[in-house]
Parts: sequence; structure tokens; C-alpha cells
Amino acid sequence: MDTRITLHARRRSHGAFRPLLIAIAAVFVLLAVAAWFLIVQPYQAQMLADAGGHPSTPVTLTGKSAPPPPVNVKAMGATELLSEAGKAVREHRLLAPAGNNAFEFYLQVLERQPGNPVATDALRETFPFAATSAEQVINRSDFSEAQRQIDLLAKADPTNFTLTILRSKLDAQRKVLDKQQQLALDQQKAQELAEQKAAADKLAAEQQAAQAAQVAAQQKAAPARTPTQANTPQAPAASQPAPVSQRTEAVLVKGAPARYPPSAMRAQQEGWVVVAFTIDTNGETSHIEVVDAEPRRVFERAAIEAVSRYEFTPAKEGNTPVASRQQQRIEFKLR
Repeated sequence: MDTRITLHARRRSHGAFRPLLIAIAAVFVLLAVAAWFLIVQPYQAQMLADAGGHPSTPVTLTGKSAPPPPVNVKAMGATELLSEAGKAVREHRLLAPAGNNAFEFYLQVLERQPGNPVATDALRETFPFAATSAEQVINRSDFSEAQRQIDLLAKADPTNFTLTILRSKLDAQRKVLDKQQQLALDQQKAQELAEQKAAADKLAAEQQAAQAAQVAAQQKAAPARTPTQANTPQAPAASQPAPVSQRTEAVLVKGAPARYPPSAMRAQQEGWVVVAFTIDTNGETSHIEVVDAEPRRVFERAAIEAVSRYEFTPAKEGNTPVASRQQQRIEFKLR
């Protein structure tokens, strides 16, 4: 009897203890939420304020002139660099312009003071906004600037998966632009060939019309023949104009690979160059000019040197070698 009473009392005590546990758990949850809003979040805000603010949305400085970079940045201390970085963040200069942006200032702080908490936290907090800014540059097809900004992001956080996305998008945009430019070149070449054919057909038609008119005039001017004249040998007919000679285009006999510029190889840069050049009657190239290139002032010299070593079978008018003009697109790929 006493045992049943004891078990019943224990069950009642356990049933009363459950609401108490729930109440205690609720109190801990409320304390955690209050700690987040009252302690953690204000601390992060203060850290960002010390770093120069937190941009709510990435803003580009299109149409606004960027302030001049500070003088003698290398001589600045960590405090001065953090001040410049904070100013750049407030003015939304996260990655640009080169040499006067928040990420470069913060990275220089970390070079002087590895593990500096303000610079480290600021780079981590502003990384998503800087990545969005780099994506906007890619969308504007400013590929050289986009590559520079991606490289700067990689220095701040080399393992961030966002870098893989940005690099893939940059590569895809470059390929799209290359295809568009190649299509434009093909269309231009096809149009030029069509114009050349139309001009040749027009010239042939004009020559045929002139020959027919000449024959008709000769027949009209010739006097009627008498029977005696009909039996006399006639003078040989006037020689007909020589047919229009056919033109053959120049054919590449010996090409030459373009030497990859060492500076571009070190920087992992790729690109292309379109050059126009003259093929002389001896099959050598001359008057080499750069029509277009991406990026600029990186691969042009290597492309010109390669084309200067080309050898051709010259174009011919009939059997006579003649000078001609061609264009060539040279790709520079690391793999």
C-alpha cells in the first residue's frame, strides 16, 4: 500500500516538472534573442562603424569622378590605412578605382599587422557587396577591370565559392563576345566577297554589252557587197578583247606561332588580336596593323611579330602575282 502511494506521488511530481522545464527553456530562448539584439548586433555595428560603415547596397561611381588617391600610401601606418579604408567604404569604393579602394587599403593593413581584427572583419562583411560590384563590371563587358577586381577579391578570401561563380561568368561573357565578334567578321567578309562578285559580274556585263555594240556598229557601217566582192577574200576580223583574267587569293604556305608574352603568362591573362596585313607579290607580309584586341596593349606586339614571319603564295590575276590584303585573328590561350 505504501509503495503504490509513493509511485503515485512520483508520477505527480514528474508531471508538474514538465511545465517547469518548458518555462526554463523559453526563458533561455528569450535571453539568447535579447543578447543578439542588445549585445552581438550592436558590437558588429560598432566594428563596421570603426571600419568605415557598411554599404546597404553596392553603388557604382558612374558619372562621378573618384577622389585622388592618398599620397605615399606605402609610408602610411595601420591607423591611417584604416581611416582611408573607412572613407572608401562610405563612398562605396570597395574595389575601384585601382589603388584607391577599401579592399586594397585593408589588405595593406593586414600586410603590416597580420590578423588585424578591424581589417579582417571589414573584409569579411563587405565581401558580398564587393562581389556584386565585380559582377556588375562583368555585365558591362569591362573584362580587364572585372579580372582585376576578381583577383583582388581572391587576395581577401581565396577559398570563397563566389569567386568560382564570378570567374565562370566572366569566362562565359568573354566567349559570348568572341563569338559575336567572330560572327561580325564572318559577315563582313561574306559581304566583301559578295560585293567583289557583284562588281566582277557588273564589269563582265558591261564588257559584253560594249562588244555587242561594237559588232553592231561594224555591221551597220559595212557597205553592201557586190557579187565580185563576195568572192574576194575578206580581211581578217578585228581581234576580240581578251577575256577578263581570273583572280586567285593568296594561300598561307608557312605560319608562325605567336610567342606568349611573359607578363601575360604570369598574370594568367588570355585574349585575342585581329590584325590586317598586305601580302606582297613575293609572298611576304607587310603593312601589319592591329584592327582590334582584347585586352588592349597586351598581345598586339606578339601578334604582329608572328604575322611578320608568315609566308604565302601570293594572289594572282591570271598568271601574274599581285599584292592583296587579308585579316587574321590570333588567339592567346593558356590551355
